[in-house]
Amino acid sequence: MKQFLTLDDLPNFDDQVALAQAIKADPYQFEKVGKRKTLGLLFFNPSLRTRLSTQKAGRLLGMDVMVMNFSNEAWAIEYEDGTIMEGLRSEHVKEAAQVVSQYCDVVGIRAFATLTDKEKDESEQVLQRFIEHATVPIVNMESATAHPLQALADAITLQELTLPKKPKVVLTWAPHPKALPHAVGNSFTRMMQQMDADFVIANPEGYDLDPRITKDIPVIHNQDEALQGADVVYAKNWCSYEQYGQILRTDNAWMLTPEKMAKTNNAYFMHCLPIRRNVVVADGVLDHPNSKVIEQANNRTFSAAAVLKSLLS
Repeated sequence: MKQFLTLDDLPNFDDQVALAQAIKADPYQFEKVGKRKTLGLLFFNPSLRTRLSTQKAGRLLGMDVMVMNFSNEAWAIEYEDGTIMEGLRSEHVKEAAQVVSQYCDVVGIRAFATLTDKEKDESEQVLQRFIEHATVPIVNMESATAHPLQALADAITLQELTLPKKPKVVLTWAPHPKALPHAVGNSFTRMMQQMDADFVIANPEGYDLDPRITKDIPVIHNQDEALQGADVVYAKNWCSYEQYGQILRTDNAWMLTPEKMAKTNNAYFMHCLPIRRNVVVADGVLDHPNSKVIEQANNRTFSAAAVLKSLLS
């Protein structure tokens, strides 16, 4: 594995989940793998779990870790070629990527979607331009269209749950006051295509994810119907894909409540965090013993450690 941009970069999905579980069971077993290696983490957007878990993952492998927040600590970067740089952007990615590569052995990048230009977002401009000019492996810490580290942590979490042989897993859209990207929904969907499960997606009309990603997965526009008999419910908001970046509804009809969870098979609840209480999901769901959001957050460390170990190896 030379880069980690999506789950498709993993040589073997099941082996990667097993490696992450092994690291969780014995966190320091590979602490010499990263000795005298440096992990650079570049954040173009805010983070809590991704930043701290990836830092910890690097240190479990014996790596030195450097972090830079580009929102307030670095020069604004230009990505287009042939630009006359007379504006606010004072550094070009050609130089930035090569310079960072001299300081680091692996570079993690977090850069969200703009939600204004679908074509540019889907081109993954920030990631791809860094890959083009960097000379070290790049790790996707959430991009415009994908969040594979989160999806790998979600797979670990699912493996730890007590579930039927072929569980019913529901990814349900939930309301949010802001337009949010599709990265988590996309990567969770891709991850579930690797699992032996009855997987369905529930979202209102107008909120279907990219059909190139969902493929033949059932998409149900009635949340109550989708939740019937579910063993796991994963809630997440995303903006409209068809009417790109738009919020088409602001009511709370799709907020996940204890009453809705009662329609399930005593389902576990999952969410990537952060979460707006009593907007996305009611307190009674989030604080229920079946809520696994804290375990998911913990598993972010081991998903990142497994990816870094594979890249360093």
